Amino acid sequence: MALRLLGTKLGMTQIFEESGEMTPVTIIELAPNIVIQKKTVETDKYSALQLGYESKSAKNTSKPEIGHTKKAGQGPLRFLRESRVDGAIVDNYNLGDEIKVDFFTTGETVDVTGVTKGRGFAGVIKRHGMHGTASLTHGAHEVMRHAGSIGASATPARVFRGKRMAGRYGNDRQTTQNLRVVDLRVEENILIVKGAVSGRTGGLVMVQKSIKAKR
Repeated sequence: MALRLLGTKLGMTQIFEESGEMTPVTIIELAPNIVIQKKTVETDKYSALQLGYESKSAKNTSKPEIGHTKKAGQGPLRFLRESRVDGAIVDNYNLGDEIKVDFFTTGETVDVTGVTKGRGFAGVIKRHGMHGTASLTHGAHEVMRHAGSIGASATPARVFRGKRMAGRYGNDRQTTQNLRVVDLRVEENILIVKGAVSGRTGGLVMVQKSIKAKR
């Protein structure tokens, strides 16, 4: 698996590339990720790197968390995420090392994972794009935005699992694959990728090199 770096979605804009083409892009801040913990097959039965991102106040941090990050010579961190990687990659890093935005290169493709915007409880029209069940004429009453029939009565006498119905909409983890890196601004810790990324502005995202890169 690929190493995932933590960042913040700053929003979307558009830029003009050298060819003159206008490209919609997402701006991601990738401040240095700190190596907090190393896991190996010998000690943990699998190999992984735990990265920390964005410092926070010690007042709002438990003592076990403070002690955990202190082993890497760091203060309290808001986000800790683990990436399973090969043992050779784990050996390349030491506790407290920083991994910056230049981990990526311009022109390569990346996968970006975020949490979609939560929209609360929603009906089938908003949640699934259904068209409603009846016309607005001929005495239709309070059924215009209903889902309609959800199953037969006698056979099979139940509702099939996965039936599209009203319910919680959004707030799901989602990965957008094969986004091209348009530009890197190392001094500003900025990564610019083509296209849209799931999540709200200011939300946490995870960026990794594409595992299904197009050839």
